[in-house]
Amino acid sequence: MEIIFYHPTFDTPWWVNTLEKQLPGAKVREWKPGDNKHADYALVWHPPVEMLQGRDLKAVFALGAGVDSILSKLKAHPEMLPLSIPLFRLEDTGMGLQMQEYAVSQVLHWFRRFDDYQAQKLETRWQPLPEYQREDFTIGIMGAGVLGGKVAESLLQWGFPVRVWSRSHKAWPGVTSFAGQEQLSEFLSETRVLINLLPNTAETAGIINHSLLEQLQDESYLLNLARGIHVNEDDLLRALENGKLKGAMLDVFSREPLPVESPLWRHPRVAMTPHVAAVTRPQEAIEYITKTINRLEQGEAVTGQVDRSRGY
Repeated sequence: MEIIFYHPTFDTPWWVNTLEKQLPGAKVREWKPGDNKHADYALVWHPPVEMLQGRDLKAVFALGAGVDSILSKLKAHPEMLPLSIPLFRLEDTGMGLQMQEYAVSQVLHWFRRFDDYQAQKLETRWQPLPEYQREDFTIGIMGAGVLGGKVAESLLQWGFPVRVWSRSHKAWPGVTSFAGQEQLSEFLSETRVLINLLPNTAETAGIINHSLLEQLQDESYLLNLARGIHVNEDDLLRALENGKLKGAMLDVFSREPLPVESPLWRHPRVAMTPHVAAVTRPQEAIEYITKTINRLEQGEAVTGQVDRSRGY
C-alpha cells in the first residue's frame, strides 16, 4: 500500500513514521512537486492540484473537519479528483471535545455576566447585577452535524434550553429541532445565544447577515465557530451598535489573519481567538484514518465520506 502525505505546517516526518507503524506494510511518503509515482491513498490539507490530478486513488483524506479548500479547487479543476474517488474528512478526532470546551466556557461567561463585570472593572465600578435565568437563555445552534451534536449535548448538561437548525430534522433527546428556510425565523425568534457550526457551502455563505440577526432577541450573543465567510462583518458591527447583539465571540474570519485595520479588533464587545476552537489532534486523526483505510481494504462500511453535492 502506497500513501502520499501533504500538509504545509504539520510535522511530516512524525506523521509518516506514525502512519507506517499503525499500518504495517504501508509505505508512506511526503508528496513533493514532480512526484507522479503510484499511490493508493492521499492525506492532504490545501493540496496543490498537481498532487491529486490524474491519480487512480482509492480515497483521499482531508486532514481537518472542513473540505472547502479542496472543493473550491475542484470547481476550476474537476479533473483533480473524479467523483469515483471518495473524499473523507475528519469527523471528530478530538474536535468535538474542544468545541464543547469552547462553547460551554463562552456561554457560561455570558450567562454569569462576566462580560458586564469586566466592563464595570474598567470603569472602577463595583455593582452586583441581576442574574440571568436559564429558561430565558435559549441556545440556538446552526448546524447539526457531528460537532453540532457534541456542543448541544454539552450545553444540555448545564440546564440550558437547546435548539438546533439544519437541513433536516434531528431527533435528539432534549433538543428542539428546526429544519429548512421555512423554520429559520421560528428557530431564531427565541434564541438568545446563536452558535454557528454550519458547513461552508454556497447556501450558507453570508447567512449571518442583517436580516438574520434582526430576528434574534434583543441583546443576544453570537458565537462563530464555523467559517468567517458565514458572517457579514459589517452587519455584525451594525447589530452590536444598535443593541440587537450584546456581544460576539469570533474564532474565524472572512480574512485570516484578521487585517489590523478591521474594526473588530477594537470593538469593546467583540472577543476573538485565532482559529483555534478545534484543531486536528494528530494521534486521534491517525487512529481514525488507519481504521478507515483498514475497513476500506476489507470492503467494510465506513463513515466520514463527503457528499460533494452538499459540500460536507
